[in-house]
Amino acid sequence: MQYKKKPKKKRGQEEPKITRVKLPRGREVIGVVEERHGGNKMKINCLDGKTRNCRVPGRLRRRLWLRPNDVVIVEPWELGGDTRGDIIFKYTHTQIAWLKKKGYLESEKTEF
Repeated sequence: MQYKKKPKKKRGQEEPKITRVKLPRGREVIGVVEERHGGNKMKINCLDGKTRNCRVPGRLRRRLWLRPNDVVIVEPWELGGDTRGDIIFKYTHTQIAWLKKKGYLESEKTEF
């Protein structure tokens, strides 16, 4: 009985093809994580020009790990929607590149 060897995957050479990217619907907004405040709260700079204090909902708390400069989708709250919201999705690197290519996201922000 012979066993077939599985082909080895080479690191860093293949990028997954983007077939679908989740885009914001309704009141949802794309934002960038500015800083973490501790617990499940963080400061998000949204593309609508507002800075929101957002949290990760309980159902996503263990699955969604966020760091500064991650691109996310934010759903503003009904009350206090200009200052608060929930983080509902995090984009991968290839999805961010697709968003920049299609014009949904600015290429680079310059400081100063």
